[in-house]
Amino acid sequence: MENDIFDLDELLELRHQVHALGMASHHLINTNFTGLYASVFKGQGLNFEEVREYQAGDDIRNMDWKVTARTGKAHLKVFKEERERHVILCVDQGAHMHFATRGVFKSVQAAKVAALLGWAALNQHDRVGGIVFAKKAEFFRPSVGRRSLWQLLKYLTEQQRHEQADEQDLINVLTKLNQGVNTGSVIFIISDFNRSIQHLKKHLIQLHQKHTIVLCCIDDAADITLPDMGTLLFHDTANNVIKVNTTDEKGREAYHTQWLKCRQRLKKDCIQLNVGLIEVNTDDEIHKALFKGIHDCHNIGVIH
Repeated sequence: MENDIFDLDELLELRHQVHALGMASHHLINTNFTGLYASVFKGQGLNFEEVREYQAGDDIRNMDWKVTARTGKAHLKVFKEERERHVILCVDQGAHMHFATRGVFKSVQAAKVAALLGWAALNQHDRVGGIVFAKKAEFFRPSVGRRSLWQLLKYLTEQQRHEQADEQDLINVLTKLNQGVNTGSVIFIISDFNRSIQHLKKHLIQLHQKHTIVLCCIDDAADITLPDMGTLLFHDTANNVIKVNTTDEKGREAYHTQWLKCRQRLKKDCIQLNVGLIEVNTDDEIHKALFKGIHDCHNIGVIH
């Protein structure tokens, strides 16, 4: 398994790969990742651009009937997408993210998710910014071009944070977003969400009133199914030592059942809040995991 050391070049390289993914999925055939991103997150705001003659295949709902009547020829109103939508990448880099039993550490996978989403957004002329948080938070204001994304990715690779985070840290981030982010932004919150989001509901509801919210959940296989590794010692958030006998089959089954219940509760909460949920494992290929996650959210109508 790879560790949590990775360099900036690895994240910068993803900008060359946002067009590379072709994946057959129902009616989306050979659609690349940037194309899917555009179809889901763009096009909600339109500006009038021009009137031109109707062409076969045009949407007749955009017909300009006044010009058509005056000229005797069918004419169409043409719109273009509003640009400079803000995309905010919130990346959890607390101590609990520096863990994995296969693939890469959660912290590394979270950075890769942020990088791929950021490059796709830039390709659609969005302004990209973000917050990297653990016990403290570092904010990168959305900017035209690559500057803020590059600074965010550079910060992720240079700053190795192992502070123990708690529930209040993410609440502080959501509060900051609610106060200082342009209306209509797309906000991706990238963490492991192994705890209940009940304490976050009020803040997510407030954010959703003005923004599109997507939770990107980073999972490791050991989160889902506890492996048989004998008796292990763990430290909880209060630094108390906990002894766990992982050879106990009933105990492992109970662990897995509890995880499934928690995940189903998270999915239910996201649907109720109209918040997107994308699941990414530490050993997943990033393009395919994000492609599937965005596609699934779009299909069930959570994100449009």
